[in-house]
Amino acid sequence: MTEVGQRVGFFTDTSVCIGCKACEVACKEWNAIPEDGMELTGMSYDNTQGLGASTWRHVAFIEQSRPVAARERRPGEADEERRPGETDEKGGEADVFALAAQGSGSSELRWLMSSDVCKHCTHAACLDVCPTGSLFRTEFGTVVVQEDICNGCGYCVPACPYGVIEQRPDDGRAFKCTLCYDRLGAGRTPACAQACPTESIQFGPLEELRERAAARVEELHRAGVPDARLYGHDPEDGVGGDGAFFLLLDEPEVYGLPPDPVVTTRDLPAMWKQAGAAALTLLGGVAAAFAASGRPGGRAGGRTGGRVGGRTGKGRVR
Repeated sequence: MTEVGQRVGFFTDTSVCIGCKACEVACKEWNAIPEDGMELTGMSYDNTQGLGASTWRHVAFIEQSRPVAARERRPGEADEERRPGETDEKGGEADVFALAAQGSGSSELRWLMSSDVCKHCTHAACLDVCPTGSLFRTEFGTVVVQEDICNGCGYCVPACPYGVIEQRPDDGRAFKCTLCYDRLGAGRTPACAQACPTESIQFGPLEELRERAAARVEELHRAGVPDARLYGHDPEDGVGGDGAFFLLLDEPEVYGLPPDPVVTTRDLPAMWKQAGAAALTLLGGVAAAFAASGRPGGRAGGRTGGRVGGRTGKGRVR
């Protein structure tokens, strides 16, 4: 059961993702999201291309042409293949890359698969710019769009550092992952995590997930996968840490993720402060100008009155 008030999130372990897209299907079915069309993109098996208003979970297929050297078998190790994470009789764990090399022979192609989703940032720029309160943070620490309040202004779209949120072209309203807010309220697991057959998508209390993820990275390093790293887990990063973070097997850019995301509204307080100071300075200058021009006994008024009065007194005006 999910405790009310406890921050929860996703930990996506891409090292065990098989690209089945069960998460995409489950997300669409539960949330009644419109279909994306059946156009072939030519991007491997990825026909959804990216996250959007009608794609709240997106499984990326990244093909890499690079040498993958097979690991030498340990003395006494069985010849049969083992799955990633399995251990032999001596406690040695299977190398996910070595297993790929054993199955592909001389091929240099490897697939990196990853199920992307809204990051539910700690410091969410979309919340800062929403003028109607359509976007709000729930009691679970997640960020949700209320579609009946959204006015379609679109301010949240450029504010997101990950390019997650998007407007639907038919009505202009913004949509994104809600982390199945309705299921959380009932103590249930989000649909995507429930459907994942390899537990690549793990759901739970955020702090517990971070500990589990750190242990998984160490496990992969011991197994000979030095490129394994976490992304979005650090509370000290530019968005205060993500509510949905990832274990990656390559640089973030390979997965289409920004290497150093920063909340886009972080400079707003300083900008408003500077704008306010400039406005006060301008108003002060305008007030001083008006005060100087309307001062009694000014030269312009004195000269005019003297001339008119003098001419009239001498009888020059006829």
